Amino acid sequence: MNTRERFQAVMDFRPYDRLPLLEWAVWWDKTIERWRGEGLPKRVKNRYDLYRHFGLDMYMQDWINTYKRTCPQPVSHGAGIAADEADYLRIRRYLYPKQVVNHRRWARWTELQSQGEAVLWFTLDGFFWFPRQILGIERHLYAFYDQPELMHCINSDLTEWLLVVIDELCSAYTPDFVTIAEDMSYNHGSMLSKSSFDEFLKPYYAQIVPALHKHGVLVIVDSDGDISQAAHWFGEVGVDGILPLERQAGVDISALRAEHPAMRFVGHFDKMVMNKGEAAMRREFERLLPAAANGGFLVSCDHQTPPGVSYQEYLLYLKLFEEYAAEAGRRSQQQRVSTPITHG
Repeated sequence: MNTRERFQAVMDFRPYDRLPLLEWAVWWDKTIERWRGEGLPKRVKNRYDLYRHFGLDMYMQDWINTYKRTCPQPVSHGAGIAADEADYLRIRRYLYPKQVVNHRRWARWTELQSQGEAVLWFTLDGFFWFPRQILGIERHLYAFYDQPELMHCINSDLTEWLLVVIDELCSAYTPDFVTIAEDMSYNHGSMLSKSSFDEFLKPYYAQIVPALHKHGVLVIVDSDGDISQAAHWFGEVGVDGILPLERQAGVDISALRAEHPAMRFVGHFDKMVMNKGEAAMRREFERLLPAAANGGFLVSCDHQTPPGVSYQEYLLYLKLFEEYAAEAGRRSQQQRVSTPITHG
């Protein structure tokens, strides 16, 4: 199988030769800085150089920018750039740029995709994520109660813009999947209630998910923290999958799979064991192996590889990953799981 065939087989719950060797979230800058002092060659300069250097499968990502270059910046992390509706209307001219698709890049990537050498995906700001970026972390959470009209105004504008972007991108190219950035959970569950999700997010997902499915694009929500509860909500609006399934937040792939037999999952390898030695990493891969062999699950680090992981430890992780990726493929062919792919 080539890279794209392997991705499609896993996500379609069909037998595959091995798991994709995937780093969906790349690496922290400080991790790379450390590795350069431990043997990472200087010629390795960017994300795709790292993929090639480590022998990883090529997954090409384009995060679509919701902001114009002239957009004001927050004074500090999490501060936001607007406090109320008047502020938002004032800064709206700096948002929702036109012609955001880099056609030269996508044409180049499409050549790799057509040869089976790459999987293409793009990322969109979501309906929890984007208002938080605009309003700031604390003000955003109050706005569900104090400024509901503003929340709807922002998400209505975002939806209108996203539908144009989706049509432009997916009419010209064939992305394999999309991730929608949300980060709406923490280690004890969702940061908003089901009723707030239904009022402030669900109506907008109900518009963009069908638009993506029309083009055959798998829709995967990116939310850190414990998404066990929110996975049900996203399933109701037709979302196909969730990542990164953070282990430290208590997420359990076995429980998720039992409750969501057709949902796709990405991630879930506990990043905190990557510097604990071979035995600990083997235990973690063994934990994930049954779910991986059943399909619909792309194993990867459950977030960016932390700076506490040395270059040699990461090389050991990759060696073990290759071993267990092949074993998962062997088991998948024995089991011949046949859950059909569905969209909404």
